Amino acid sequence: MHHTTNTILMIRPVSFRMNEQTAVNNYYQEELKLKNSLINIQAQQEFDNFIAKLKSFGIQVIVVSDNHEFDTPDAVFPNNWISFHADGTAVIYPMFAENRRLERREDILVALEKEGFLINNIVDYTSAEDEQIFLEGTGSMVLDRTNKKAYCALSPRADEELFIEFCEDFEYSPIIFTANQTVGNKREAIYHTNVMMCIAETFAVVCLSAIDDKKERKNVLKHLKENKKQIIDITEEQVTHFAGNMLQVLGKNNERFLVMSQAANNCLTQNQRTAINKHCQIISSSLTTIETCGGGSARCMMAEVFLPKVIQK
Repeated sequence: MHHTTNTILMIRPVSFRMNEQTAVNNYYQEELKLKNSLINIQAQQEFDNFIAKLKSFGIQVIVVSDNHEFDTPDAVFPNNWISFHADGTAVIYPMFAENRRLERREDILVALEKEGFLINNIVDYTSAEDEQIFLEGTGSMVLDRTNKKAYCALSPRADEELFIEFCEDFEYSPIIFTANQTVGNKREAIYHTNVMMCIAETFAVVCLSAIDDKKERKNVLKHLKENKKQIIDITEEQVTHFAGNMLQVLGKNNERFLVMSQAANNCLTQNQRTAINKHCQIISSSLTTIETCGGGSARCMMAEVFLPKVIQK
């Protein structure tokens, strides 16, 4: 059972821009003084370069294009609405922003089946939206699939009860905490867990200073250490450059790589980079437009495909 996948699903943007509906609690989004059409072209270029780089390391990428049917500026971040599991289950999640709910498309599942993956069960939590309850996939939850632990920083987009329900349904142990960032002079909840922590097979990158509650911080550390993860602590400043938004994937010869944006890589200290390189090589690609307008980075763009392959008769 691999904790790390060699196949990722990515959605090529067609109407990327700053999403005003997510900006209310994603404090990483900024307005670019550019026309939306130009922003979209730049985002597509960043996306295509990123795909080419991943493929050059032998990572399998299934690319599905967004379409013009709906206004879906955040479609490039599929990890929030869907996750895939080794038993052939796909999970569909309730989204905070109304226009992000339009990203959920059945044809994306069909595309995976065409690639030979088996989806034999769909678990759909989206009815929670009627009660204004949200859990945004592997953005809200960082899953340690090997040790069956799920880490969740509660926020307006990550409901505690629904998170616990997910953990019961999929037999994960829930590790719950609050992660904050300073906005103005207030501590505000970080909108997604995956911007402040990344769990790889033998290490974890985490912004411990974001967890203000000492008990909660100690608990997160206890679980990571229990599973023999080397802890690479990042600062809040580094989180703003998306240093927490990383994902470990498998490339050619089952070699592990840690994928991140160029901004994330650039803001790491030499010591942090050395610590990561002891475990695996870094792949980074420039995602400036996507990060600036979208408030998300490399990790958010990759939905890991853990589905089983159909046995060829």
